[in-house]
Amino acid sequence: MPGLIQESPFKTITVKELHPTFGAEVSGVNFQDVSEEQFKEIVAAMAKYGFCVFRATGLDDISHVKFSERFGELDNIRRYMVGGRKPRYGLYELFDAGNIDAETGSILDPESPRAHSNRGNGLFHVDSSFNPRRASYCLLRACELPPPGNGGNTDFADSRTAFDELPEDLRDELLSHDYVGAHSMAHSRKLGSPAFFKDVDPTASTMTRHRIVQVHEPSGRTNLYIGAHLHHIEENGRQIPGSRDLVQRLNQHATQKKYTTTVEWDSPGDMIIWDNRCVLHRAGGGTFEGRYRRDLRRTTVHDDSPTAWGLNPRDSVWMGFNAQAKPKLAGAVGV
Repeated sequence: MPGLIQESPFKTITVKELHPTFGAEVSGVNFQDVSEEQFKEIVAAMAKYGFCVFRATGLDDISHVKFSERFGELDNIRRYMVGGRKPRYGLYELFDAGNIDAETGSILDPESPRAHSNRGNGLFHVDSSFNPRRASYCLLRACELPPPGNGGNTDFADSRTAFDELPEDLRDELLSHDYVGAHSMAHSRKLGSPAFFKDVDPTASTMTRHRIVQVHEPSGRTNLYIGAHLHHIEENGRQIPGSRDLVQRLNQHATQKKYTTTVEWDSPGDMIIWDNRCVLHRAGGGTFEGRYRRDLRRTTVHDDSPTAWGLNPRDSVWMGFNAQAKPKLAGAVGV
């Protein structure tokens, strides 16, 4: 039951469940000296719960990246650094998940292209499903937070249990077909701010393809690989009839209230680790937007499982920006 302290089967960490089917807050970790035994238990907790919350980690940028590297090869932001754009941090492995203007250091203008782009993050999604090689873990750390009561939480959805509890007709359809999802970051940007991105056509850019139904290898459970980046569904290389309706039905099913939970950020140094191969997440809004600084920094781990590349060529690279980035959209990511 959520809220209960789970002492078994872990020896070096203590686990408090956050939801009946997924999510946990983990304590007892000394991030300045994580033993191999304890690291293996963190990975095991991730397999069981899908996401884990760690309070007051004491990590800085360098130790954040160093700890993340224990999970595997890290993605980086170099492909986004075009047109004179500069990173906020000295480490290219850190993704900026906050609301700070990189040029001025002030709070991001809510009407700026980047802010409109970030609105897509407020939809339930899977990080990097638009990449040819998808992501496994993400490690998101708080550096500066709005005052309590102003929002900015992070929400999660349990896409494994959502598969387990699919309506029988939908479950039978998915298991009797080899459905492939076509993912596009431009699609989620347009969903998040349709008026601002009204001239963006997601179909004008290359999409990446990953199967809708997949086995989550760390747990052996079946997962729905969906979310806001999912533009349409194909079979045998062609879009299936009723694709858009099926995308909507799957996303609505997986993000029902019974499959979701919210994590509140308590203080700088808090960190959430999640596995994109078995949960969805979204950035929560609030009255902090345009008023208070919210500085969150994320590392993203490349998946190294047999299905990491989906149906995409291993020599393909997602570039971050494309020819649709007209002057009005300069600074928006993924369009």
